Order: sequence, then C-alpha cells, then structure tokens
Amino acid sequence: MNRLTDQTLDIESLIAQTDDPDCGALVVFGGAVRLDDGVKAIDYTAYAPLAEKALAEIEQETLQRFDIRHCRLVHRTGLLKLGELSVVVVVRGGHRGPTFEAARWAIDTLKQRVPVWKEEYYLDGRSTFVEGQHIQEKSEN
Repeated sequence: MNRLTDQTLDIESLIAQTDDPDCGALVVFGGAVRLDDGVKAIDYTAYAPLAEKALAEIEQETLQRFDIRHCRLVHRTGLLKLGELSVVVVVRGGHRGPTFEAARWAIDTLKQRVPVWKEEYYLDGRSTFVEGQHIQEKSEN
C-alpha cells in the first residue's frame, strides 16, 4: 500500500479502501495547493523509504490514540498546480467526535514528522524552498 505517490490522489479509492459497515463516521481531509503569497505551484520531494515509514507509523499511532477503526494517509510528490491535492487523510470510526479528533491529529502530526520538502513557484517567476521543522527538533520536543 503506497502512502507516497506521484499520481493524482483519488479520494473515492481511499474511501473505498476503508469501507466498513461498523463505522458510522467518515472524515476526509484534503490539502490542496492554494494561491497564497503569489504561489502558482509547489514541487514536493521526499526520501521515499523514510516518508513511507513515517506515514505508516502515524497511521498506527492514530489507531492507538483514538477510538477509530481506520486511518489512511497519502501524500503526493512532484509538481502540483493550484487546486491539486497534495495530501489526503481518511479516518473512519464509530462516532464523529473521535473520528474528527483523529483526522486533525493525523494531519498535524504528518506535517511535523514526514520528511516531505516543498519548493514553491511564484507568479513572478521566483521559487524558494519552504523551511520546515527538522525531524530531530520535533523528536526532542
């Protein structure tokens, strides 16, 4: 099961992968490239083995921390244009409260821990790498 892909993210497929008649709650979060400070595109890169491992660990931690049954995280790599999804979180559980909490925790943790780097391309022709939090710094906190 790939958690890191250079293909367009298919939300319907991710929902189908977590289908469960015992779950009354489904939360889907999609993060998309937005026109922010003149950004027209973002190029996401990652060290795949480490990113895949981190995504799998976050899925497992989410399942352990919250009263849910399924958690699926997928992050995109490559050059994405405005409106394209860069990340999708799918969480299913018995009730909405823990399911919403789990989805929020999962995306927040993903952004802190998963080694994915982004280079933003701007309307004026510039590009810059976005400075993120170092993995070591997060593990010390």
